[in-house]
Amino acid sequence: MSTFLVYTPPAAGHVFPLVPGLRALASRGHRVHVRTAPDLVDRLAGAGVLTGGIEASAIDPRITAHVAASDGPDGRGVDDLADLLARSRWEAEDLHACVDRLRPAALLVDGNTYGAATAAPTTGLPWAIVLPSVLPYPGAGIPPYGLGLRPRGGPLGAVRDAVLWKVVERAYGKALLPGLNDVRRAEGLPPLRSALEYVDGADRVLVLTGEPLEYPRTDLPAHIRIVGGQPWDPPADEPAWLAEPGAPWVLVTCSTHYQGDEALAATAVEALRDEPVRVLVTLADAYDTATLPQAPNVRVERFVPHAPVLARAAAVVCPSGMGIVAKSVAAGVPVVAVPFGRDQPEVARRVAQAGTGVVLPARKLAPARLRQAVRDAVALRDEARAVAATVAPADTAAGRFADAAGELVGLRDDRPAGRTCTV
Repeated sequence: MSTFLVYTPPAAGHVFPLVPGLRALASRGHRVHVRTAPDLVDRLAGAGVLTGGIEASAIDPRITAHVAASDGPDGRGVDDLADLLARSRWEAEDLHACVDRLRPAALLVDGNTYGAATAAPTTGLPWAIVLPSVLPYPGAGIPPYGLGLRPRGGPLGAVRDAVLWKVVERAYGKALLPGLNDVRRAEGLPPLRSALEYVDGADRVLVLTGEPLEYPRTDLPAHIRIVGGQPWDPPADEPAWLAEPGAPWVLVTCSTHYQGDEALAATAVEALRDEPVRVLVTLADAYDTATLPQAPNVRVERFVPHAPVLARAAAVVCPSGMGIVAKSVAAGVPVVAVPFGRDQPEVARRVAQAGTGVVLPARKLAPARLRQAVRDAVALRDEARAVAATVAPADTAAGRFADAAGELVGLRDDRPAGRTCTV
């Protein structure tokens, strides 16, 4: 039996997608220790996850204090690189303390915990970056990340991608490398020259997405493993009102990690108040502060488990977070993707490209446009169901995750500490 230390940011959308894979690891006799936010430790315990070889502990309180100060209506509300890098020095210290205490055999580190990922190679342990979203890495036929561009074949597409990938690489490097290299210097590591070297430095990269949301790859480096999505929600009782007879439901969600997207919920109420649907709005962290118009066919909640809603939903309207998008695609429910920021423009493009929904950029958000977008999405129901039939089951993805993570234990101590990025 080997011990895996799993280090995550304080965000449910980065923790819950790991649960099936961590359970698969534990079922193979490994011990799994999750390091995450204290409220998420409690939620995992309450959901019965912390059993059978899985345990958890709370990250350095300086990290959660920083998040509390920078997120929410009075903060920036944007999970940008500057915010993530600001807490990276505490993540590095926290990871070292955990390694000293737990003596793990391998590390699984979320890609958004830049400090922990920087400290990981200095421990001498085999380690992997875990990405719960689409892969931000170039390849043949892969459009430049973050711009929301369609794939484009032929010589012109190859030229476009080659040029714009360099632009994207420079832009991310400008935002990421100064702060990241400060942490690397503190860890005794040489500076990175490219943002892509961050991904290339890990022994493995485990990507928790797959087709149709991940584009087909023909030239993926051997250390990157696309294991597939494994959506998971904490178990909860199904609300009685959900099963009451009536018009079909449209689920409208705000980001579970606050980003100031309440305008989506307010616009959805105005857009759908006279439509032949029932609207369920879940506000997550915005529940206590958002002010929404009222309508007789609208119900507002902080959170409702997604699975029973998706079983009855005609469409989902969301900011294009990977969690709800992956669940909707797997359930065959069309999506209206309204990207606000983060990885959302890229995820929204994948929704449209897969034929399982439509995109309405946040800057164009208006009741009439959103109403038409919902109608257009509902008309894609048959296509969405056909796409859902191609999605690998969550237990298959969990097994692939456990396979790839298990490879870390077998790596020899003379493995290369990193790779040289040649892209």
